[in-house]
Amino acid sequence: MSSTIGNHLKMTIFGESHGEAIGVTLDGLPAGIQLDFSKIMIQMNRRAPGNHSSSTARKEADIPKILSGVLNGVTTGAPLCAVIENTNTHSKDYENLTTVPRPSHSDYTANIRYNGFNDIRGGGHFSGRLTAPLVFAGAICRQILETKGIIVGGHVYSIGEIHDTPFDMCAQPLPLTELSAQYFAVQDEAIKEKMVAKIEEVKSNQDSIGGIIEVAAFGLPAGIGSPMFFGVEGVISSYIFGIPAVKGVEFGAGFDIATKLGSEANDKFIIENDTVKTSTNNCGGILGGITSGMPLIVRAAFKPTPSISKTQKSVNLNSMKETDLIIKGRHDPCIVPRALPCVEAAVAIALVELLMERGKL
Repeated sequence: MSSTIGNHLKMTIFGESHGEAIGVTLDGLPAGIQLDFSKIMIQMNRRAPGNHSSSTARKEADIPKILSGVLNGVTTGAPLCAVIENTNTHSKDYENLTTVPRPSHSDYTANIRYNGFNDIRGGGHFSGRLTAPLVFAGAICRQILETKGIIVGGHVYSIGEIHDTPFDMCAQPLPLTELSAQYFAVQDEAIKEKMVAKIEEVKSNQDSIGGIIEVAAFGLPAGIGSPMFFGVEGVISSYIFGIPAVKGVEFGAGFDIATKLGSEANDKFIIENDTVKTSTNNCGGILGGITSGMPLIVRAAFKPTPSISKTQKSVNLNSMKETDLIIKGRHDPCIVPRALPCVEAAVAIALVELLMERGKL
């Protein structure tokens, strides 16, 4: 399986949802970074299951155990390896999925790709559970970025058709520090109440719902990234698409820019405090694959959780006949609130990779 990413900061995520443990190895971290474990746990707790009615009932402490690469709380420069134990698994709930795959899940494609030897329990290596080590790695990268004055944060932009107030793409600074410490972070608390009510509604109907996450990075210098295949959009997207259920990524004005005229879409250059900036930020802080110095704005669209309690149509892979499927187990009616720190983590890790490529770390 291709579970390693990065040329300068190599990250490998390993384990399965119902295995003994999951974990991550980070090879290439700078030595001498003082880690604040309390800040790491803030991010782990934001993603952890079972802490809100909008999430799965599965409870996991998600406390990372660092095996190497850190001494007295400081990175040594050696590969950092950490594991997170799986302690609350109900593997029998997944036995029927070996022959009857869940619609819109990886069950069928994984069965074909790995000749039926893939671990189906809880989704195995394809599970959202594997985002826990991603968030741990991102929490470390956040602290590295903070030493350079770079802050990453985001909010739940939408649940279904219910939208939070979008980021002002030119605001400096954005309220990223406050948002990145919250579970189910939004800018408008009244909208959050409507979002929670919508999730409860679909949950009571044995269904699920998706949404969009908006993340920003403030403090990035201009000149990071490269054209074509190491552009900032491409690098960040490759990390975000590693998060299960992501089906779309956009930057700045995103797909809406296709509805504008050039005179409307162009970000005019201005001088502010002896610095080149732009009066608007439709480009999302990226031009030609290279950071412009404006806030980086990215959104990720998440599909509804495939595992729902309603009876669904599927096929029996043994008999090759159509059949009904009833899914057991504990699943999120909406993964978007818990996915927010995952997208933030992916952006943070990607930015460390990009800064290393330019010799900035």
